[in-house]
Parts: sequence; C-alpha cells; structure tokens
Amino acid sequence: MQRRKFLKSATAVGIAGAASLPKPALAQGRRELRMALSWPKDFPIFGASAARIAARISALSEGKLAVKVYGAGELVPAFEVFDAVAGGAADLYHSAAYYFEARSRALNFFTTVPFGLTAAEMSAWLHYGGGQELWDEVCKGFNLKPFAAGNTGAQMAGWFVREVNSIEDLKGLKVRMAGLGGDVLRRFGATVVNLPPAEILPAFRSRAIAAAEWIGPASDLALGLHTAAKHYYYPGFHEPSGAVDLSINLAVWNSLAKDQQEMIRTVAAAENDLVHAECNARNAEALDTLVTKHEVKLQRFADPILAAFGQRAGEVMAALAAGDPLAKKVSDSFMAFRKGALRWARYGDLAASQARLLPFKYG
Repeated sequence: MQRRKFLKSATAVGIAGAASLPKPALAQGRRELRMALSWPKDFPIFGASAARIAARISALSEGKLAVKVYGAGELVPAFEVFDAVAGGAADLYHSAAYYFEARSRALNFFTTVPFGLTAAEMSAWLHYGGGQELWDEVCKGFNLKPFAAGNTGAQMAGWFVREVNSIEDLKGLKVRMAGLGGDVLRRFGATVVNLPPAEILPAFRSRAIAAAEWIGPASDLALGLHTAAKHYYYPGFHEPSGAVDLSINLAVWNSLAKDQQEMIRTVAAAENDLVHAECNARNAEALDTLVTKHEVKLQRFADPILAAFGQRAGEVMAALAAGDPLAKKVSDSFMAFRKGALRWARYGDLAASQARLLPFKYG
C-alpha cells in the first residue's frame, strides 16, 4: 500500500516535471536532463565526478544529450533526490542508495553494509553475481533505473571527541553515521543521526554531535573534520566500501535510444573505476597530512570492540531481511556471494596485503 501511494504521487509529480522540460531544446534534437546531487557541485571527488559524468554524456552523444547538474539544495534538498527523480521533478540523481532506506531497506545492500563487501567484491556481485538484476528489481518499484558510478573503497570509522576504549564509551554518544552502521551503534546506546555532507562540520563544531564519520582521509580533510576532533578511528567496520549510484527516472531511461542507454551504462562503469582510483590515490597523501601537519591521533578500535560490532552487525542484518520478501531475496544473494568472497580473499587479496606488510627491504 505504501509503495502504491508513493507511485501515485510520483506519477503526478512526473507529469508536472515532464511539462517543464525545455521544449525548444527538444525541438532542435537536443535533450537536456536534470541531475540532482546529494552533495554540493564543487564538492571534492563526488562533485567532480558528477560534472565528469555530465561532460562525458554530452561529448559521447555529440551534444544530443546535455546534463545540467544541480548541487544539493539547488533543485531539491540532499536527501530528497530519490523522490525527485522517481517522480520526474529531476531526471537522474548522483547519490548513495542507503540514504533512501526508508523507501526500501533492501537499498542498503547497494551502497554498503557493516562487514560487507569490498569495492572489488561489490563490483563482482553486481556484474557477475546477480546484484544488478536485483537492484533493478528493487528500483523498478520506484520508477528508477540504477547504476553503480563510483566507490570510495574501505572507509575510516570516523572522528571522535573522546577516546573509545570500551563499548561502554558509546553509551549516550551522539554520532553522525549513515546506513546500517548507525543501527549497530544504536544497539550500544549511541544516539545516531544522519546529516548531509554540508551539515556535518557545523554540527560537529557546535557539539550537537560528538562523533562523525564521512568517508576517508581525502574527503574528511576536504570537509575539515580534523578541526572538530583529533581522535580518528579505523577500520571502517560500517563501510568496507561505499558505492555511489547514478539513478535515472525509468520513463526517461526507456525513452532513450539504445545507443544512448549503452553510452550511459558505459559512462557509469568507467566512473565507478575512476572514483575508486581517485579515493585510493588521494587517501594516502591526505592521511599523512592529517597526522603530520594537523596532529591527528590515528587509532584502531580494539579487537574486543570490533568483535562486539560484528556480533551486533549480524543481528542487524538478520533483522533487515525479516518480514520483507524482497529485502530477504537481496540479502540471500548478497550473503551467499560474501561467503565465497571471504573464502577467496583469505588466499587472494587479504593474503597478498598481509605479505606486503612483512618487514623486508624493498626497492
């Protein structure tokens, strides 16, 4: 019933949105699409990624498709891009699917889940494990066609005003954390809020929150989170990777020519690799800057804390799949793929990474 109500209202918005399309541009064989972002247009990495997507679509279509980019708040607020595109008030969005878990809890799987898949494993599941087909199934109910268009890779656990030496230190702590990681911390008595990027630092500085996670060193440095706290914790148990998605209004998608659809699919796939590469390239330098220049205290959660996080994360994941057949269908696929990925990682990426950390002279 809730989904039918949503689609009814979305259709009404879509009719109004379609009527506002620039008719002269359409008449001249040039179509302009409106892209709504969950971050500012000039935001490092993600704002640049959205601009690059728009430029490539225009270039590859030889100007037949033009994408006008609207930063968070310019067309709709940061966390309203899902509804705006579903209803036709915008044509596509650049965001993270887990921001919209209120629409479907299954959407969490297509950004990240605690102790879930790495960036490489996420791509493997989407392209070769049935993940994309499941994502399409979830989003079809909301008049959307989704694509992976970026990944942060492994994230940091976040910034804390005070040290976290035991699970008890989380009780009553007000934390900014998105997604299911927040559900994990709630089980330890933390108060969890989700804030769009532009609101995190002001809330942190005013001590409206006492801890905050965003992404990783490069993005956190750019946002200025080191000016609000000095305790920087890892690993990012809540986001072993963080997928960014480019989602398109399904009616708009179906109206595109087949070559235009393939072009957008290819642009998104290329962007997925580029964003991951940029995050990896910039994080090492930014981490060094944070530690040496800004005297940030880099700290690892103790193993007992991580084990407790893992135990509660298992409970959160079990609850996520309960009572929602589609979420369970996605969860079953994800969990089966994760099991195989962990088995291979033990002998593949994880083993190679551990070997590189051994104390030997190299080069």
